[in-house]
Amino acid sequence: MGSFRDECGTAVVEFVFLAVLVMVPLFYLVMTLARVQAGAYAASTAAREAGRAYVTASSQGDADVRARAAARIAFADQGFDPGETGLRMACDGDPCLRPDGRIEVSATVRVALPLVPSFARAVVPLEVAVGATHVAVVDRFRGAP
Repeated sequence: MGSFRDECGTAVVEFVFLAVLVMVPLFYLVMTLARVQAGAYAASTAAREAGRAYVTASSQGDADVRARAAARIAFADQGFDPGETGLRMACDGDPCLRPDGRIEVSATVRVALPLVPSFARAVVPLEVAVGATHVAVVDRFRGAP
């Protein structure tokens, strides 16, 4: 049995070791969840704003350009590059901008896991796909295009 002097200071060392052992995975989990939440918020905002921009456009040609620009701004606001994102729009009839017409906008973003080097992502896709859908309705009292 060792003496008190032999074990002096080992409690501090054990505490620091266990604290690091617990804190590093916890820190990584918090970082990952924060990034996935940013992706969910970006996809939701991009779908909603693209739908709004689409239905308020003055012409069919402007609608697609405006919707994509609005989505690009929403994604960039959360720090996502255009290469990580996607936007799909579908109308319920022809023409799309008729009164009471519905446009379904789906936005997706690929959220890369933090602190994973790019060479590892080339071998195994270490990302989470997050998406959102929004249905926008053209104003009932809008004039037909």
